[in-house]
This record gives sequence, structure tokens and C-alpha cells, in this order.
Amino acid sequence: MSSSKIRVLCVDDSALIRDLLSEIINAQPDMEVVAVAPDPLVARDLIKQYNPDVLTLDVEMPRMDGLDFLERLMRLRPMPVLMVSSLTQAGSEVTLRALELGAVDFIAKPSVGIRGGMLEYSDLIADKIRGAARARPRVAVPRTASTPRPATLRAPMISSEKLVIIGSSTGGTEALRVLLEPLPANSPAILIAQHMPGGFTRSFAERLDRLCNIAVKEAEDGERILPGHAYIAPGTAHLKLARSGANYIARLDDGPPVNRHRPSVDVLFHSAAECAGRNALGVLLTGMGKDGARGLLEMREAGAHTFAQDEASCVVFGMPREAIALGAACEVVPLDQMAERILRQVAASGRAQRV
Repeated sequence: MSSSKIRVLCVDDSALIRDLLSEIINAQPDMEVVAVAPDPLVARDLIKQYNPDVLTLDVEMPRMDGLDFLERLMRLRPMPVLMVSSLTQAGSEVTLRALELGAVDFIAKPSVGIRGGMLEYSDLIADKIRGAARARPRVAVPRTASTPRPATLRAPMISSEKLVIIGSSTGGTEALRVLLEPLPANSPAILIAQHMPGGFTRSFAERLDRLCNIAVKEAEDGERILPGHAYIAPGTAHLKLARSGANYIARLDDGPPVNRHRPSVDVLFHSAAECAGRNALGVLLTGMGKDGARGLLEMREAGAHTFAQDEASCVVFGMPREAIALGAACEVVPLDQMAERILRQVAASGRAQRV
């Protein structure tokens, strides 16, 4: 086995899933499965033996729950973990909890036609493993009912036509929480494209809505964009900004993937450049690949102030790196300072201007 390959350990109680992941991974020239395990207790010994670069981990397994194992693993031996999650409401909620505990990303396991569904997305699964191998594993502090909410930032009076447009991918679910939680209820309207499959975005929006001062929801076609609200692109459609008379509205587009993604950050950023120009502010957060880099440049060229997350605070520095290389970012900012910088820039930009 070549030491230059990404070494993967697959942990799943389903022999079919273990076999399918092994087939997909071993077909790639740059990765290999070094071992498989039917449960976390077996996996614990295999991690010590093989020292894998990436772990794929099922949520529901015998002998030890996947979340319990993940929490212990990230506390004692942090490493890149990809969750293997079912496409159900319960599955999406558990997956979001896993990402909060420190998992890098997740692979959605189809509920029917498992073999065909997994093989159909073999390229995406391989890309997620590559992204995980480059990720910085983080020891997350689990949130409880007693965990204090971050201090709410103050915002001056802001024009209702000012908009914040955000794109994110790997590591983005927690990055978005860190960014949105301290924003005050009178923040400008926010549109978000987060790479996430259908069936997960609604639960994600509901989770953020419970945590934030602003209202967070999954975007609906034709709805008016309002201050104090954040709109997350559904996992099955591109989100675009549009106008209806004097109002901004959301448009959903089920067209083909762009940069292999739907929703695509570039699609959202392009629509913001065309529709809002200098009245928008662009933010590109953690993620693998280049989606959003070209769109952020379009936003900057249209007069928008643009931010990219800095390397040290990214789980994966792919998308921000590409944007910075293009000259698309006016500023490169650590994640924990992003919310304050957004509000300061929106306030400094004054009243909305004609586009």
C-alpha cells in the first residue's frame, strides 16, 4: 500500500455499506481503504493499528452509538471524520449534531436503491474524502442548555436594501452558526448558499433559527427578502436574488449543477452582482474547491465589499483561497471577527444606492 495515498477506515454495521465504500474508495488513484470495522469498539483498535487519515462513521451502530464514539474520539484523538447519514428528518438532525461535535462533513446514504445511489455519487464521495484529508480536525465544545449564547453585537440603523450574501461548503455549518449567532435582530437581510443535499437544509435552518436573534429559514421561491432574516438555499435548488418592483425577492432554480453543486455559491453571487451591485456585501467561508470564487469577484467588480475567511479559521481553505488568488476579496478576516466586520462595513457604506 502506498504511503502517499489517503488512508481511510470505514466504520459501519452494514456489510453492504462497508463493501460499497471500499469499492468506491479503492477505485480512486489517490486513496485506499486500510481497514473496515462493524462497530466503534473494533474501530478503536484499528485506529491505533493503522493510523488512518480519514474515518467514515455510521451514526446508528451496535455496542456504541456513533455520536458517543465521535465525541470521545474528538476529545482524545482528533482526526477528520466523515459521517454516513440517512436521508431522513431524524438522520439530518443527528448529522447536524455530529458536525457540531467536530465531524468534517457527511455522506448522505440513500434510503432505497442503496448500491445504485452510492455508486452514482462516487465522485462526490471521493471529493469529500479528499476534503476531509485536508481538513483541520477541531475539538468542539458541545453545546448544552446551559451554554451561554454569544454576546449580541450592536448594529446602527441600516437601510433595508442592504444585503449580505454568503457562500460556504465543508465546515460551513458550524462557521455559519459562529457568524450568525451574535448578529442582532435588526441585521440586514442575508442570503446563504451552503453545499448540502436536499433533506438537510430545512433542519439546518430550523437549528440556526433556534440559536440566533435573527429569523433563519429555508428560502422559498418568490418570497420577499426582509431585514432581520437569513434565507438558506434548499439542498435541491440554486438560490438567486431577484427584484419585484422596489423589493428584493428569492428565486429558486432547479437547473443543472454549477461547479458540480446545486445550490451553487457562484449562482447566488452572480445574481447578487447583477441585482444588488454595491448594495450587497459578499462573504465566502470555508469549503473545498472553487465554487464562489468567480462569483465573489463579480460582486467586487459590481461595487460590493467582499470578505473571505482566513486560512487559520477555515476547516478547509479551498474556496477562500481561490477567491483570494483571483483578487476577489477586499478583506481576509478570521471567522470570529466576521460578524463584527460585516456590521461595521454595512454601517460605513451608508444608504442604499441605485443599481
